[in-house]
Amino acid sequence: MNLTLYGYDDQWIAVDCGMMIRQDLPNSPLQVPNTDTLEALKITPKALFITHGHEDHIGAVAWLWPKWGCPIFATPLAAGLLRYKFAEHHLSSASIEVIEPGDAVESGPFTLRYLSVTHSIPESCSIMMQAGDYRILHTGDWKLDPNPLIGAPVNAAQFRALAPVDLLVGDSTNAPMPGQSGSEGDVAKALSTTLKACKGRVVVSCFASNLARVLAIGLAAQACGRRVSLMGRSMERMVSVARGLGYLDNFPPLVPPHDLGYLPPEEVVIIATGSQGEPRAALQRLAQRRHPFVDLEPGGSVIFSAKTIPGNERPIEQLKKRLLQLGVTLFDEMNHPELHATGHPAQEELKKLYQWVRPKMLLPVHGEARHQEAHQALAEELGIRAPLAPVNGDMIVLDHQGLRCETRYPQPPCIVNQNSVVPHPGLESSHPTTRRGSLFLALPVAATETGWCRIGRLMLDANGASPMDEDSFSEWLDEQLEEIEADTLADLRHALQPRLVHWLANHLQHMPDVHLQIMAAEMPTIEELNDEP
Repeated sequence: MNLTLYGYDDQWIAVDCGMMIRQDLPNSPLQVPNTDTLEALKITPKALFITHGHEDHIGAVAWLWPKWGCPIFATPLAAGLLRYKFAEHHLSSASIEVIEPGDAVESGPFTLRYLSVTHSIPESCSIMMQAGDYRILHTGDWKLDPNPLIGAPVNAAQFRALAPVDLLVGDSTNAPMPGQSGSEGDVAKALSTTLKACKGRVVVSCFASNLARVLAIGLAAQACGRRVSLMGRSMERMVSVARGLGYLDNFPPLVPPHDLGYLPPEEVVIIATGSQGEPRAALQRLAQRRHPFVDLEPGGSVIFSAKTIPGNERPIEQLKKRLLQLGVTLFDEMNHPELHATGHPAQEELKKLYQWVRPKMLLPVHGEARHQEAHQALAEELGIRAPLAPVNGDMIVLDHQGLRCETRYPQPPCIVNQNSVVPHPGLESSHPTTRRGSLFLALPVAATETGWCRIGRLMLDANGASPMDEDSFSEWLDEQLEEIEADTLADLRHALQPRLVHWLANHLQHMPDVHLQIMAAEMPTIEELNDEP
């Protein structure tokens, strides 16, 4: 959820404040960072700095910022999206301050400069910060795209001027991926070629925040003599904010969705939300023939111009089955990988940036354990020290002796429920027991053809609970995952819940309060498995 705090001389700042969707819980509620540790340690950030406008970096601001009341610094697009959120929460947006890429700002002992990088949303920035003698580069989400369509490529000279930096806090999402990530310019060409070959009505589904992709679809449609319509609230909002900032001046005129029924299908391209199989998104309603303005018909095409997020495999497959039953042709990352490009750096891009800024140490963040470990290995190969792969709740100290984890604080999940943030209720046993201590369990899983399997390390924090054999517990969990038949993370959690309580009751002297979080993880590729010793 990307809430990182930096402290120096007992003064603190925060970078990003995102949320995630809990697919393992009924109705897929929102989860936001837990601030109990900050309150217990009397840490209140003096300012909040936003690197870019994705939901996993800004989605929790409106929920948590009222506890802090500090200035919020964001580039124009992220600031515009935050103002929408504040208006929905009936909050004043007076604390939202616009900062342009390249600008610097001071907050207490910190001096921070925003550095423009390319990503799958415009105005993404890395943040170079200095406090005392320490110089830290917080990369945020980035890639090196030579043709980003919106905005300029990364300015290498600007980053070379930073060298050397003491610590780089870096994006690990694609650290196991060799080579380069793709370019939005190449995706635009592939989309244009694909649209020209399509017959009937075409629906293209992508992330609303990927404005370069939205622009490419619109221009390709216009070149094919098709008119463009937007479907989905988040898509309409993102395009509205971007147009106000001048990012989509070349975008063709839009057809309101309620007028689509009057146009011949072969003259239409619909850009829709719902590439991840979301139950209430526009593409799902089209697949179920529940959209009020238009129906998909045999001979049409649906293009998925987005990567499958881990954990969404089953809902996306169900969505595709419904679409195929309607007689449409599907284009996705499996049969047409050229129709999408990741927004995160592969290994050659990581190497290039690190050659520019020459970090002494690396703290690998984002992604899962295997991504962080691959990032560490790459750093060591380049002669960069990377002693830690942090997890949520780590208090990490940087001093002249190096980098070390001082303390690990448990982070019980906090769920947005009926417009308020509440602790996750945990698992309740059907039999009353005396509860002593707390057990926080984060279980990363991936969908397989036959069921579910655990990926990466099991994150377990027993706070005041009876000691337990973690190896036996892990083996038991793996056996349960193999046995349980569940289509979604929510079903998996529902099935695992009573078994977990029963196992703990039989193996612990005292029954603790149990907090379970099941997280979607990525299945390692064959190449990565072959690389393992």
